[in-house]
Amino acid sequence: MLTGKLFIVPTPIGNLEDITLRAIKVLKEVNLILAEDTRTSNKLLKHYNINTPMQSHHMHNEHKTVDGIVRKLKSGEQIALISDAGTPAISDPGFLLSRACIEQGIEIECLPGATAFVPALVNSGLPNDRFAFEGFLPIKKGRQTRLTDLAEETRTMVFYESPHKLLKTLSQFVSCFGPERRISVSRELTKMYEETIRGTTSEVLAHFESKPTKGEFVIVVAGKK
Repeated sequence: MLTGKLFIVPTPIGNLEDITLRAIKVLKEVNLILAEDTRTSNKLLKHYNINTPMQSHHMHNEHKTVDGIVRKLKSGEQIALISDAGTPAISDPGFLLSRACIEQGIEIECLPGATAFVPALVNSGLPNDRFAFEGFLPIKKGRQTRLTDLAEETRTMVFYESPHKLLKTLSQFVSCFGPERRISVSRELTKMYEETIRGTTSEVLAHFESKPTKGEFVIVVAGKK
């Protein structure tokens, strides 16, 4: 029986040139591309003249679509999984499908490529030999408990945050980690208006209180000394 292969393919987080030659080759050669938002991915595919069919695969339908995708793979199809930006399964859909493929003995190949937290961590100037990637904090339930636990974390911590929650999160960091904890906030990474703001939690909060919060944010926080 033929068995296909799942390729997990990172896509640019902003600058369309941040894609590998290998990723373009894979996306052109597979039978199907699973995309988080086909409208968003269509811009990238058009830019590189990739005409492979797409199918929607996102957090709201992945539980329902996994079985059908596994059947396609087991029939011999080659399928690529991409997200709107960055590496799939890093704060994006991908884990459920990867786990299902492993359980069914389907080969998985993850290509190296763009992900937002690496440049933000390196840019921060904070220790990066050991770090804890936290992604998005819980929205409501469990949020305060998680922050309380992290107050004792000695490794550098990395968070993702959306613009409309940034000030709330920074305020909570001041309360949880203290006003003097070192922090770095990067926004719009790889894009025209990319910037990184470094300082204490209180200084960075004051900075963003005085200006509009636009773009996607990566927050890097020093661990407890």
